[in-house]
Amino acid sequence: MVRRIASQVHQQVSRLMRGKYIKEQPVWYQAVLDYPPLPLPPKAPPSRTEYDQQVKSTQTTRPKRYDPKPLPIVYLEDKIRRQFFRDHPFEAFRPTTLVEGGAIEDPNAIQGEAWTRLSQRGRNPTPEDAVSFTRNLYEYHKKPLSEAYATAIAQFRALRSEHQIATTFAVMEAEYLGAIFSKGEIEHAFDKEVRRLATFERREEFDEGAIAARKRWKAIIDKTEGVKDWSKGQEYVKLWKAGVRPSYAPRLTQPIEAAPTPERSPDLMKLETTAAVA
Repeated sequence: MVRRIASQVHQQVSRLMRGKYIKEQPVWYQAVLDYPPLPLPPKAPPSRTEYDQQVKSTQTTRPKRYDPKPLPIVYLEDKIRRQFFRDHPFEAFRPTTLVEGGAIEDPNAIQGEAWTRLSQRGRNPTPEDAVSFTRNLYEYHKKPLSEAYATAIAQFRALRSEHQIATTFAVMEAEYLGAIFSKGEIEHAFDKEVRRLATFERREEFDEGAIAARKRWKAIIDKTEGVKDWSKGQEYVKLWKAGVRPSYAPRLTQPIEAAPTPERSPDLMKLETTAAVA
């Protein structure tokens, strides 16, 4: 059977049945006649692109090379946020929660033209509040972006300064009334550093003791008695002219004498033990 479209299968079967090529009627034939399939929509001609269109100009231009990379997606908030953290890098170190709630937070009621001061959303603004306020001034109050950013940053710094001063005085008042605060992460880091520096001092003492223990050999100096003044080499020249050969190390030139056999010394450990018992 020639390959047909799905909506034309029953028509082809009808022709085959009339030509006696199919002896028995298929089971599905009557159902398809009662409920024929929907006809397919007419096929639209493919749209011509700029590459296969005829160039009207006389100059021959080469088609542009297809670039599969997507176009960059840029938002105004990203530009403002990048500049904000470039001017305030330590704001990125402030702790924030990343826990998502059960529902999306409702937008603040103060926005649009009604939002003229950053303090309308609280006395302790976040960096995102400053970014949103800058965009609000730029879009709804028709201020230039640089002027809107400068206004938002000035109000942000003023509110943060007020909050810092109020927090400092609140802590001083609480400490005066007897409150005791636990150490923060910075104090814990300082304590660890002090303990680590103390180990450096003990290690230096151990190193000095090891160096002193390695100095087991000492120089043996043969001190000659009777000669205390420097003769400026006259005595040496006198002996040299007389042909007397000087001896600088008599212990090495003299023959070794047999050492007398020492008497057996008492057991010091036994004496110490006896003294301790007594």
